[in-house]
Amino acid sequence: MKFHTNTSVCSKQGFNDIGYHNPSIKTPTLDKLAAEGVTLENYYVQPICTPSRSQLLTGRYQIHTGLQHSIIRPSQPNCLPPHMDTLPERLRQAGYSTHMVGKWHLGFYRKACLPTRKGFDSFFGSLTGSVDYYSYSSCDGPGLCGYDLHHDEGVAWGQEGKYSTLLFTQRARRILEEHRPEDKPLVLLLSLQAVHTPLQPPKTYIYPYRDMANVARRKFAAMVSTVDEAVRNVTYALRKYGYYKNSIIIFSTDNGAQPFTGGSNWPLRGRKGTYWEGGVRGVAFVHSPLLKRRRRISKDLLHITDWFPTLVNLAGANISQSQGLDGFDVWPTISEGKESPRQEILHNIDPLHRPPAQTMKWEVAPGGAPGRTSKVKPFMKPKKKLQRQQPNQKQALKLKSTRKPQTFSNHADKPKSKLKSKPSSKLPKSRPLPKPKTKTYFQQQSLSQYQPHLKSTPSVLPSVTDKSDLKSLPLVQSHLKSKSRRTVSHKKKKKKKKKKKKKKVSWSGSSKSTSTKLKVTSKRMTSQDQNQSQTDASVPTFQPTTCSGPKSDPQPSSGSQPDPEPSSGPQSVPQPSSASQPDRHPPPGPESEPQPVWDTSIQAAIRVGDWKLLTGDPGHGDWVPPQVLPSLLGRWWNLERTFSSHSRSKHQNVWLFNITADPYERQDLAHQRPDVVQQLLARLAYYNQTAVPVYFPPDDPRANPSHHSGAWVPWVEDEEEEEKYQGVYKKEKNVKKKKKKKKCRLCKLKSFFLKLNTGMMSNRI
Repeated sequence: MKFHTNTSVCSKQGFNDIGYHNPSIKTPTLDKLAAEGVTLENYYVQPICTPSRSQLLTGRYQIHTGLQHSIIRPSQPNCLPPHMDTLPERLRQAGYSTHMVGKWHLGFYRKACLPTRKGFDSFFGSLTGSVDYYSYSSCDGPGLCGYDLHHDEGVAWGQEGKYSTLLFTQRARRILEEHRPEDKPLVLLLSLQAVHTPLQPPKTYIYPYRDMANVARRKFAAMVSTVDEAVRNVTYALRKYGYYKNSIIIFSTDNGAQPFTGGSNWPLRGRKGTYWEGGVRGVAFVHSPLLKRRRRISKDLLHITDWFPTLVNLAGANISQSQGLDGFDVWPTISEGKESPRQEILHNIDPLHRPPAQTMKWEVAPGGAPGRTSKVKPFMKPKKKLQRQQPNQKQALKLKSTRKPQTFSNHADKPKSKLKSKPSSKLPKSRPLPKPKTKTYFQQQSLSQYQPHLKSTPSVLPSVTDKSDLKSLPLVQSHLKSKSRRTVSHKKKKKKKKKKKKKKVSWSGSSKSTSTKLKVTSKRMTSQDQNQSQTDASVPTFQPTTCSGPKSDPQPSSGSQPDPEPSSGPQSVPQPSSASQPDRHPPPGPESEPQPVWDTSIQAAIRVGDWKLLTGDPGHGDWVPPQVLPSLLGRWWNLERTFSSHSRSKHQNVWLFNITADPYERQDLAHQRPDVVQQLLARLAYYNQTAVPVYFPPDDPRANPSHHSGAWVPWVEDEEEEEKYQGVYKKEKNVKKKKKKKKCRLCKLKSFFLKLNTGMMSNRI
């Protein structure tokens, strides 16, 4: 079927920033197009710009393009993989004329990365991520600014003073006017910079929102109105020049809004840059006369990667020529209301985004009780500074506290004296025993069912110690022990007392308790080691469960004896095929070392059926109400802040939500449903086997616009060989260390009112 498509992408528009979700935002054109088409209310994008745009054009998750970590900054020598086909390339092969207007933000360090080399016949817009709406100046740090407006592969000088949204709309209408629809079908990607910062709406658009007290919210709403007018003008051109009857209009945002710059994702949780619903659930709709069922709301699960196979199939091209797609053809779902073929979404796995401190991992404990959790109290840092003494020194260390050193188990109370821990001398040289940042969950299933995944994913499951070293430890079985510095000087005097304590107290606790074991993870890992693509691993299958509300299994009481045998049910962990099982497994018992399913310190998020799992640091997780007050963050900011849960989340690495029953992510079910957690962690381990290494190179000084007549342009010649950067990007710190200024709340308040008064006097508000 030959059709004309206009895909409009709006940057950083939140869930609450459109008229049909929030009547205070005036978007009559968008509301009408959505009401007459199909509104997509279960549609997902990525939390930041570059990954969303890469998945739109390639149809592949960012773990398969090397763009897992962050955006592509202007000075970075990075772009889309050269071997990967794109959506405009496939449509151009099918006989379409392809054009792009607006924001690119997918890298431009060499000409092979430009839009015209990635399948578009023409391009007019900016190459970087954030550009001034009038001067078209884009900065990548203090003093590193340049002009960023391009036409095809050259710089479009002389456009200063023209508002970018209006300029891009005029260019899109000119393309529609000059093209003849009866000769060749057309694809137009209108990627507006609005409503991305800086907040620079024309004054005439601010007037309808004059009653909004919050200045940032007022300007943001005015910029949304400019987007609405742009879509109205382009839609009018489609009707005027004969495209509309065979057209498909797709409207989509690229990520959630940033509340502190005027956007709103209310009532969803989180913001742009996070994997909460506010950062990844997008505003989208499809309007077309070709739809068989119109004027409805679709709640089927859809993702931004689905547009690639959907449009390629509609164009009549052979989708099998594009290998490794993560998207699905969802046109029957959108047009006819059929069930979506998509049942899960991998939001991302970012191995570079992890806390510097060492953390504990989720493990499968043999013989562990189902749904039971075991708390391991962390070793606290000492408040007093102790002098280091040699082990041979006979004199005991003199302290103010005269309490004896304690060796405690996982059931012991927290020691009153805070000690600094030291690793055992029999362990290999490594970092001290970590402070656990999360609770350790155990599943009663056998360890062997996860070993095919664990064997092929050493990147996310590192361990410092070997089994041989662990078995040689003097403590019970293979558990880790830390010696206090205070106990070193008492070694000879209190040797007999320690032996008695070992008999009474141990890490393993009673026979009824679950065994808790600690794994030490390395602080530094290169991106090459963290993501390794494996092809011989088995694929775990997971049947998503649908339920109307949060489901909680009956939990055994703390004093009751747990069931030794697991109960079968719909949530049972899938068993891989026997062919993928290794020949030998250690028998489940107290002497075998449990293998972790997933390193939960790694930032990752996945959606399977109704369930959504987040690990690591998912980002800012508050519910931010709409900004309605004119002042700084005040009492309204505390309306949705629960300080107790916020403090607990500092040491939490796993969250589980039933998104269908709890779309606002207010009830964490990770403690109630450890069986579901284990299944989703296994899916993350599987996806990680297919991931390519993260590519996030450092800045290239040759990109400085001052070397290229003041403009951002490609700086690497096509003939020049590619220099692959391995490792983690770290921005260079200034040699001169700035003195830390003392915090002055009154100074900040005075500065704020000074800026506010200056803005009012200059009539900018």
